[in-house]
Amino acid sequence: METAIRPSADLRNHYSEISRQCKESREAVIITVNGRGDTAVLGLQVYYQMKSELELLRTLAEAEDDVKNGRLAPMQNSFDDLRTSLLERKQTFKEGGKLDEL
Repeated sequence: METAIRPSADLRNHYSEISRQCKESREAVIITVNGRGDTAVLGLQVYYQMKSELELLRTLAEAEDDVKNGRLAPMQNSFDDLRTSLLERKQTFKEGGKLDEL
């Protein structure tokens, strides 16, 4: 699917249409100012998903660095920590996914 590009005036004049488009396509809509890309608008669900995926990638990169540098813990501890973290995320998401907690 091609990225949608809309002028900034559309954000003000056609917000509900842009919001619906973001939610239905699950893609960003690029907002332009003076013909140049300025802002990307995403549906909230997609934003939360992207944020969670980014945090997971950071965690995996840190874990990879730990392994390379010999900083290891027993596997069961790692699984317990991961399980706890995932359960906390699930609960936060069920409670409305507050931006500062995800």
